[in-house]
Amino acid sequence: MMYRRWCQTRRGQRPLPRGALAVRPMGSTSLYNEAKAWSAAETLEPLIEPAPSVLEAYRPRQGYLLLDEQQIARSGALSERHLNAALFQLEASRGSAPVMAIVRALIDWLQAPEQRDLRRAFAVWLGRVFLPRRLPEVELPALSDLHEVYQMLTDNVESWTDQWKQEGLEEGLEQGREAARHLLLRQIRHRFGPAIAEQSAPWLAQIRDLGALEALGDQLLVLADGDAWLNALRESAADPTASGGSAGGAPADGPQR
Repeated sequence: MMYRRWCQTRRGQRPLPRGALAVRPMGSTSLYNEAKAWSAAETLEPLIEPAPSVLEAYRPRQGYLLLDEQQIARSGALSERHLNAALFQLEASRGSAPVMAIVRALIDWLQAPEQRDLRRAFAVWLGRVFLPRRLPEVELPALSDLHEVYQMLTDNVESWTDQWKQEGLEEGLEQGREAARHLLLRQIRHRFGPAIAEQSAPWLAQIRDLGALEALGDQLLVLADGDAWLNALRESAADPTASGGSAGGAPADGPQR
């Protein structure tokens, strides 16, 4: 647009009145919905290689609006009776009670006849996207009404609560396993070198029993060399009780005899 105005002036033409074909206000928005905090640069400048000093003033410095759904929902920054707030709080919810409260609020907010499409859109999204992720063991009917969604939640609140408790327990156990694997790899690297540690990593990943990982830590302290360690690690990974119920096969990049 600026170039077009410049050409008109150079040719002696009368420039277009300001605002006649002006570009509408523009901006960039990033909608983010992950539990992990956003860590990317929030302007273009850090993403562009340094330019010669003569061009420094012309490097793009445009930023963008970051909408971190999880952070916004937790901070309570959005006002009540706000549909975006309801969506963000649903995505960040942990358990059945807050979800049921939000659905109940949507039912109260969206009563007008002209809001019928909004009611249906929320109900369909809840039934096809949100609830299958939260209740994977429950066979959900086709849902097109928020009252149906609320009733379905009421009928399955016990299943939902049990699942959240189990997921929380499993998450805690997995964190313990990851910490144990990380510590073992550091000790392996210190005792036997980086090559043995690299071969050990895929075998350790197969072992889900925390007690088995702790037992391997004890063996690591007394085994004479890397070969003896790898043999002990193979035996532990092959034990069904250590690998989560099935004997672990050799990883594609695991240690070879």
